[in-house]
Amino acid sequence: MTAAKHLIALLRSHIAGDDEQFLSVALQVAAKEARQGHGKLAIQLRELVDEARRSKSAISKRPVPLAQPKGDLGALLSASYSDTRLSSMVLPEEIAQRLKRIVLEQRQIHRLREHGLSPRRKILLIGPPGSGKTMTAAALSGELGLPLFTVLFESLITRFMGETAAKLRLVFDAMMTTRGVYFFDEFDAIGARRGERNDVGEIRRVLNSFLQFLENDKSEGLIVAATNHPELLDPALFRRFDDVIQYALPAPEIAARIMQTRLSTFKTPGINWERVAADAEGLSQAEIARAADEAAKRAVLSERKSVTGDDLELAIAERKLSPAS
Repeated sequence: MTAAKHLIALLRSHIAGDDEQFLSVALQVAAKEARQGHGKLAIQLRELVDEARRSKSAISKRPVPLAQPKGDLGALLSASYSDTRLSSMVLPEEIAQRLKRIVLEQRQIHRLREHGLSPRRKILLIGPPGSGKTMTAAALSGELGLPLFTVLFESLITRFMGETAAKLRLVFDAMMTTRGVYFFDEFDAIGARRGERNDVGEIRRVLNSFLQFLENDKSEGLIVAATNHPELLDPALFRRFDDVIQYALPAPEIAARIMQTRLSTFKTPGINWERVAADAEGLSQAEIARAADEAAKRAVLSERKSVTGDDLELAIAERKLSPAS
């Protein structure tokens, strides 16, 4: 990125009030200065960014304190506020634009409804583990300044006839009283095809109840469901969502950007990013980020200010040997 483009990016993030993106661009400037041999300037810029983040952390105020759900609802929902933003994620352009559109429509929800239009608010995310689905729910919460309510399936799903549907009703009733991002992770637990399991009758009742609640929901909450196994979902579910966004393992250019972003505060001289990204093929976004963090830790513990290609290649090899990858 040229100096002019950096300046434009800084101004745009300032106008948008996106402090994190502003500081991220400042770190890109620091990295560029370091590559050009302006070490003192790069260090000064990094120190200023660190100081700004410490200051922001010390004085920042959260939205109105969030009361945790009480009673039966307290066992079904975990509530929190998210500091994650879309700018924190490295995404393919198509997915990034679709998520920005959701945020824009949610921010302009009343304006749309004045014209008889409905914003996107029922979103299904599908893709392999570690591809960014959970982080997306957190980023939507952070962008909109809404609480993130994660549905606790271990409490929701029971073996007693009718009880799961009754608990689902509690969750959907909560959406009417408290606007937020309601996140159904591992959604196939209740959205599996009817007739796919041994307990066919109860699962059919649960799925039918969810379809009915989703269809009739008129709240202003954002419903985000995520699954690693879209092939297990009942076909009737897909048409109930306003957007179905599919994630995949990262392409080489995305893998390189993830590592570069994670290592933006380090010098990375001589790294062949194309080769390192090729080595990372088959790893998820989360695994690649962890590999970059491991490479950074090697540099810190070796008292180095730079991360080498060997650091990254070793970290990537270790992630590929991990049972989770």
